[in-house]
Parts: sequence; C-alpha cells; structure tokens
Amino acid sequence: MNNKSANLAVISNNTFQATKAVNLDHYDISSALQTTLEFNELIAIFSNKIANKIPHSAYVYINEEFGLEVKSGVFTRHSCNYALKTEQQQLGELKLMSNHRFSNSDIALLEGLLCCLIYPLKNATLFHQALKMAYTDPLTQAHNRNSFNDVIKREMSLATRNRQDLSLIFFDIDHFKFINDNYGHDCGDSVLASSAKWIKESLRESDIVFRYGGEEFVVLLSDTDADGAKLLAERIRSSIEHHTIAYGMDVIKITASLGISTLRDDDSIDSFVKRADNAMYIAKNNGRNQVVQSK
Repeated sequence: MNNKSANLAVISNNTFQATKAVNLDHYDISSALQTTLEFNELIAIFSNKIANKIPHSAYVYINEEFGLEVKSGVFTRHSCNYALKTEQQQLGELKLMSNHRFSNSDIALLEGLLCCLIYPLKNATLFHQALKMAYTDPLTQAHNRNSFNDVIKREMSLATRNRQDLSLIFFDIDHFKFINDNYGHDCGDSVLASSAKWIKESLRESDIVFRYGGEEFVVLLSDTDADGAKLLAERIRSSIEHHTIAYGMDVIKITASLGISTLRDDDSIDSFVKRADNAMYIAKNNGRNQVVQSK
C-alpha cells in the first residue's frame, strides 16, 4: 500500500451478506452500534471497538448529504479510505490514519469489521433524512417554523450559559401581496425561493435561516452582537436589492425590510422575537428597503 493509500472500497448489501460473521467480535461491535442514531457517536464507537485489533491514530468521517465532517485523533502520514454504501444509498466516507502502513491483514480484518457499521449507518441516514424533511420548508429549503421553535430555545440557553451574544434578524419581502396578486402564486413562489437563496449566500456558515411564515424569514446569528448583526442585515438587504426576478416578459424588482434584536438578560423567546418583528415593521413604515435595530 502506498503511504497515502486511496484504498477505496464499496461495501455493498451483497458484500455484507457474504461476509457476515457470527463471532463474538462482530456481535460486540454490532451490539454497541445499535445504541445510537447519531453519526458522530457511531464512528466513535466503531473506532474504539476496533482500536485493539487495528491500531490507528485518527479517523475522519465525511457525509456530504448532511454536510457532516467528524474527525478525532492525531492525523498521520498513512491512511486508508472507504466509501460506504448499501444498495444505491451513499453512507459517507471513512478514513483511518496510522503511524505505520496498514498491513494486508489489517486491511482484510478492517473490511470484515466494516460490515458491522453499514446498517447502523443506514438507519442513522434514514432517521436524519426524516428529521430533515420534518424541519425543512419544501419550497425554500430553509428551516421551517418548527425547527425555529426548537433551535431558538437551544441557542438562547447556550448564549446565556456561555455569556455570548445572540442576535436575530426578522426579514420580510416588500410588497409581496402585490407580486402575488399581479403575477400569480407561481411567481410568488419563485420570489420566495430566490430570496431564501440570496439570504443564505449572504450569511456565514454558523448562521441559520428559517422561513417563519408567508413571506417572512428569520435569521439566527450565534455569537453576534448588535453591530455584527447590523452589518449582516445590511449585506442581506443590499443583496436582495441588487437582484431581479425575470418572470415571463416581466422583470420584477425585489426589496426587503429587516428588523434586528440582540438578546438581553431578561429576554424570553417572545420578547426577543417581538423586538425584531417590531423593528421590521418600523422599517416598513419608514419607507421599506431598510434595516432597523430594536431599542
């Protein structure tokens, strides 16, 4: 094997059935892997269970479907990589690293033990696909209102515990009813989907956008103070203003009004959201296409 091995193996459903072994090692690993549906926990358990049999210094697990990269340990020179799948379902890629080259016997043993990991990964994939559907708005692919209700509780708790800033942007498309009434709901849907895309393009990876309802979106900004939130809100507003929608023979100009609130010590969820909502309505009453920060 080369020092930077690219030992790409596809573990298929047929392979799993053909190589399944009923020995204590497989039973112990399989039993441990049935205790969770979280990808990071599955990979950590698998790494721990095989450590004595196949010594390795680190692992990296990548699952592009969920934008996931899990890694742990000390990265070293030698590695082996496995693309994991069952039938037609991609389950991610696992890389193990070692201070020494993996021997042929190490590889053979590892490929046998990987079969224990396949169906737990498949179950985790199905579970997280279902969660993603439950918490995603199908039109805009933003998180939905149910997701917002869960995430804001968590983020407010984390911000309070860690004494970090947390800010929120309330976003509303200007004259959306006029667009729907004059161009139809298909055009309105296009405006919503495009607006969500432009919002996401203006954000950092840590920021989360939600479709709050109708033409309203909420952006949750972790570890962001009032000044940082205003800069991001202005970036979003400017991006929307400089885009247009071509619908049939018409070119439609889009603008938005945005309100900002930053978490206070005495805030509840309702008060935190309400201040941003009120600031957004002030932006509309003051002429639209602007950002207003709550007092």
